[in-house]
Amino acid sequence: MLGYACFFYLFAALILYWRADLHWSDGLLAGGLTLAIVVAAGTAPFAGRAVDRGHAAALLAGGAGIGAVSLAVLAVATTPVVYLLAWAGLGLAQAASLYEPCFALLIRRFGADARAAITRVTLIGGFASTFAFPAGAALAEAFGWRGAVWVSAAVAAGLILPLNLIGARVLARGMPPAEQGRDRPKVALWAMFRHWPFLRLTLMFSLLALGHWMLIAFLRPVLAGIGVPDGLAVMAAATIGPAQVAGRLALMAAGVRLGGRSALLLTLAGFVVAPVVLVLAGVAMPLVFAFALLQGAANGVLTILRPLLLAEDMGSEGFGAMSGLMAIATLAASAVAPVLGAALMEMGGWGALVACTGLCAGLAMALALLPRG
Repeated sequence: MLGYACFFYLFAALILYWRADLHWSDGLLAGGLTLAIVVAAGTAPFAGRAVDRGHAAALLAGGAGIGAVSLAVLAVATTPVVYLLAWAGLGLAQAASLYEPCFALLIRRFGADARAAITRVTLIGGFASTFAFPAGAALAEAFGWRGAVWVSAAVAAGLILPLNLIGARVLARGMPPAEQGRDRPKVALWAMFRHWPFLRLTLMFSLLALGHWMLIAFLRPVLAGIGVPDGLAVMAAATIGPAQVAGRLALMAAGVRLGGRSALLLTLAGFVVAPVVLVLAGVAMPLVFAFALLQGAANGVLTILRPLLLAEDMGSEGFGAMSGLMAIATLAASAVAPVLGAALMEMGGWGALVACTGLCAGLAMALALLPRG
């Protein structure tokens, strides 16, 4: 939860303050988050290999340390070069200390029984946006955006790092000795892109990542364009986190009665309907919370389904590396999202951005309906 709040949602929480103080273009500001995601994508397979070889504790703790240093650099940034350098470091932190390496560790530890463990982790992680938006706004109003970033750096060094280290070490002690070995056979990773089940999942998750993060990165400007008052917009944005948790709780309650494919189709339906509800919020303002519920719940369930569907189709051997390979595509889509979102906002306003989000969800639904074999 703290890692996503400090290393990722910080951008969406503080973008309005950067606009007002730095007077840089949206494209330059979005370029920071884009660079971070590109770096995370490029290093994700290496992070996955590290987990496969038993180095999860060092990876997760080291990623938090890199994140703390990067946030300190961001707090003193006065030029675009320093700003982008800080976000490059945050990209390393994302690859090493967020969901992907955590899920790889849980898959190695629990195998086919990892669904419950992944769900429990994401139940807490889902509050990241709920924490980041109001905390970022409150800290920025009280101490300026630089003060807010300094607080994030302190949280990364003082809380995220030790919690990651302790948690990973406890999980590693529960693994059979054979799982700790370094001589496990490597998966022929790049051959996976010729394997239709892997390619289909990768394309589908990439489209959803593009649409979701494009919308989240510019959520407050979009809500402002629709006419939602700023206070209500902050409340709606903060609702996405609890909605993610609600979706995950519903999935956990359904248990084995709801198969992976059925859960996926319901999740995709949520992604398709959410942009329509967002547009209607311009007429009926309370619908902004219905949008937040749909978008958040769908993304929350998808976070759980992604590693589970990958493990179901491809097996758990070398899962960390395969997950990292898939992350190259999904994170690349996420990296393009802020830049594409900025371009759409400049060319067609919030309507163009929301329409593109709906198109991404529709294409993902079409892929899900195609045969898996």
